[in-house]
Amino acid sequence: MNALFSRTVFAALLIFLAVPLSASAGAPAIGDDAPAFRLQDQNNDWHTLEDYQGQWVVLYFYPKADTPGCTTEACSFRDDIFKFKKMGAKIVGVSLDDVASQKEFAEKYSLPFALLSDAKSQTAKDYGVLGNLVLAKYAKRETFIISPTGKVAAHYKKVNPDKHSTEVLEDLKMLMKEQAGEAHDAP
Repeated sequence: MNALFSRTVFAALLIFLAVPLSASAGAPAIGDDAPAFRLQDQNNDWHTLEDYQGQWVVLYFYPKADTPGCTTEACSFRDDIFKFKKMGAKIVGVSLDDVASQKEFAEKYSLPFALLSDAKSQTAKDYGVLGNLVLAKYAKRETFIISPTGKVAAHYKKVNPDKHSTEVLEDLKMLMKEQAGEAHDAP
């Protein structure tokens, strides 16, 4: 009876530890101002949202550097970097990893864009993507497209790392066309 009780408690504990506890408020809505941030990248350079004013920004959050899904996603953005650059868009990755981990990740996979360290988890919290697995906090795999005026133009809550870069490119083209159309319609 004691062994059965121990296994049951252990199984219940494993289930409890696997259930994410939400540690974040809601994400900004489409059309809202994107939350400001000030974070260091893999080269110890500071980045703020204001640095990207006047440009389209793909701000993608990922759980952990150099893990399978995060590597697939980052390498897809890397492989499409010239398409994003041609559109005038910047790719910026964010995770709770420290600067040294971001540097190792960027160097290992030749990632040509900023990987920001949100070690204090404030930016993930501000964007509503902070997750908590009881013993560890992490950034949920979500992406925001931020317009040149600093507004949230798109939010991806469910991300397939294999197809995400292509999906973002297609949506970014559509958003740019919509913005161009609005500019022509203005008096």
